[in-house]
Amino acid sequence: MELLTAVAVPNRMPGRYREVAVTTVDVPLTETRLRAYFLGREAYRRTGYVVVHGPGGVALLEVAKASTEPLFSPITRVELLAGPHDAVFLHDADVDLGIPSQVCAAAVAQAPGVRCVILQGRYEHVSFILDPAPLRVRLAEVAPPYPPKLLDQARRVLEVAEDLPPIALEPEVFDLVDLAARRPAESYLFPCRGSGIAPEGAEVHYLDERPPRRDWVLVGCERSRQIHRHFYGDEPPGVEMCPRDLVTRGPEPILTKCCDLEFGVVQDATMTVVPWGATLEEVHAGLRRLVAEQHGSG
Repeated sequence: MELLTAVAVPNRMPGRYREVAVTTVDVPLTETRLRAYFLGREAYRRTGYVVVHGPGGVALLEVAKASTEPLFSPITRVELLAGPHDAVFLHDADVDLGIPSQVCAAAVAQAPGVRCVILQGRYEHVSFILDPAPLRVRLAEVAPPYPPKLLDQARRVLEVAEDLPPIALEPEVFDLVDLAARRPAESYLFPCRGSGIAPEGAEVHYLDERPPRRDWVLVGCERSRQIHRHFYGDEPPGVEMCPRDLVTRGPEPILTKCCDLEFGVVQDATMTVVPWGATLEEVHAGLRRLVAEQHGSG
């Protein structure tokens, strides 16, 4: 029977919040007193962690039991994961504790710099995160429309994804009107009307409507140029709008889209690419691929 000191592992969370028990004690939250209090006491067979409220704050313990077969079994090992000096208890009814990105985002926003954040969240469940450190993902996208579609989709995926570790999106949005302004013209051709792009004071046409040929600047990507050559037999002066080509690459993981990709997900070094018209499942698959790549390279 012993009490050990935990080794820090980023984003440590329970597999299920039902593994977390909550209790209140009237003894100091020190290693010695917690060991004396808990060793030999019965715990439910699914309990792996105990949130302990006591004098001076809150502590988090990991416990092992003599057996997980009976409904209750004596505690045989106690490991102190965090004490009152590095743990905080928060109540946020909007946080779903089964979603790692939600838990981590709440911890970072509401208790920055705190090593152990214990949360009472939606449905009044209680869970925790130790050493919150979300995977930071640069998301490259163009706009309008606002919010940018891929950014909105990725945020929606992370709101419900139980199978992904904590991820923090860092948007890099390229405004199409600003891109057009790099090449001033009286007439512009954009891929489609759906985004609502209309630079002030300029004549605007949309490639998917196949307008009569004008002396325009094409704000588009390689697929737009291919379509233009098919429609009109030539390639006009243009401005690149593919976020895959616009974003500056670095060592950080990047999620972006490209209309040259029609289905599925591809990995291009540190860049994960989904189709221009990606479904939510394809965006989810892209994030899974990105995480797998990071774990593989790490």
